[in-house]
Amino acid sequence: MTTLADPVPGGRPGEVERAGALAGELSARGVHGVVLSYVDTAGVGRVKTVPTARLEQAVAWGVGMSPVFDTFLANDHIVTTDVLGSPDGDLRLHPDLDRLVALAGQPGWAWAPVDRITQDGARHPGCSRTVLRRIVADAAREHGLAFRAGIEIEWSVGLDSAPAGEFVPATTGPAYGATRQVELSAYTAELLAACAAQGVDVEQIHPEYAPGQFEISVGALDPVAAADRSVLVRQTIRAVALRHGLRVSFSPAVTAEGVGNGGHVHLSAWRDGVNLHAGGARRYGMTADAEAFAAGILDRLPALTAVTAPSPAGYLRLKPSQWAGVFTAWGLETREAALRLVRGTAGARERQANVEVKPVDLAANPYLLLGTLIAAGLDGIARAAVLPEETTGDPAALPAAEARARGVRRLPTSLADAVTAFRADEVLRDALGPVLADAVTAVRQGEIDAVAGLDDERVAAAYRWVY
Repeated sequence: MTTLADPVPGGRPGEVERAGALAGELSARGVHGVVLSYVDTAGVGRVKTVPTARLEQAVAWGVGMSPVFDTFLANDHIVTTDVLGSPDGDLRLHPDLDRLVALAGQPGWAWAPVDRITQDGARHPGCSRTVLRRIVADAAREHGLAFRAGIEIEWSVGLDSAPAGEFVPATTGPAYGATRQVELSAYTAELLAACAAQGVDVEQIHPEYAPGQFEISVGALDPVAAADRSVLVRQTIRAVALRHGLRVSFSPAVTAEGVGNGGHVHLSAWRDGVNLHAGGARRYGMTADAEAFAAGILDRLPALTAVTAPSPAGYLRLKPSQWAGVFTAWGLETREAALRLVRGTAGARERQANVEVKPVDLAANPYLLLGTLIAAGLDGIARAAVLPEETTGDPAALPAAEARARGVRRLPTSLADAVTAFRADEVLRDALGPVLADAVTAVRQGEIDAVAGLDDERVAAAYRWVY
């Protein structure tokens, strides 16, 4: 096993000197401050910032942050566990210079994700970025596997001038309509320019289904970089929107009714530079390991939902027949299945083939999200798991007896049910480690308690502008 005490970024030879040089380059470009970014257990992006001139010191010694943020709820209340939630102690935030970027959407600022380190120099066991890195490293050493991942981002664009707390769509155009693209073309053009300036390769951006909704898809990267990129792109979407008098929501349910915002994950496993999801002898070109990987995810989806849909608002989105993937079913290009096999275009499948996990929203901490998906897939490989019979069409239309025979069942319909499944899943809990697993269950229970007695509209309102 790799350890959580591997050398911290600031401890690498030459890293402090590199920070000094980068600070000089940023200052020459008019960058005055650096955003130090991480995502908490509840899925909320949290930051500290330092002047650019202090970047060298931040890399050398870190920037202080309380461990209590591991148990913050989305409403900023704090829950406690036997380990976390105390006002005692301190951690150090160490920026990752490999991911440092000047923010085109926020002139004068740069951005970097952080690793959270104890004051004694060990990696903090509650740091989700560290845990994802460890899971990926273990997969490489024990199975010879690497991964490529991408997280789709859906968001709703509203008017910043709307009454406080309310959502008023910024465009009246129809779903996927050209009208939306025209009405918000200045915003989306600047967003594309900002992504390009930040080194983010955008594959597509388009109007989506719900009122005022858009989606952006970006190129796949290794899992840690993909999670970093998801956070960066959302920071950019929000910043550019404000420059256009707009306000954005990544909440899974901006309103109680209708289609919500998803954050579908595309994930592929590779060995020795070869994509295991193409060119194999199993169904649709999968290799045996690729099928087992997909089957491992499918088997654990009920427990995974506590990570992929961690907010009570997420269960307003997870409804049948809305392309949210709420049944334990898989299929080739089946958008109602929770696990969609994407073959890619003939001639490019060796690069494009992957599995898409659909019951995911952007309340999910992307590091926890990818880490638990990979852990579930690796368990499938260890068990040589096999996918059940493929589902075509809408699983909701299956007769009850046929659904049972195929193992097609409804995913949890509430966060409470998802937490119950997560508590019982030793594979996922072991993958996260006891500190982080306990934080997940405590924070989820706190979110459940926070909205107890609220109707659907008030639940949606409670999370509308959080993510």
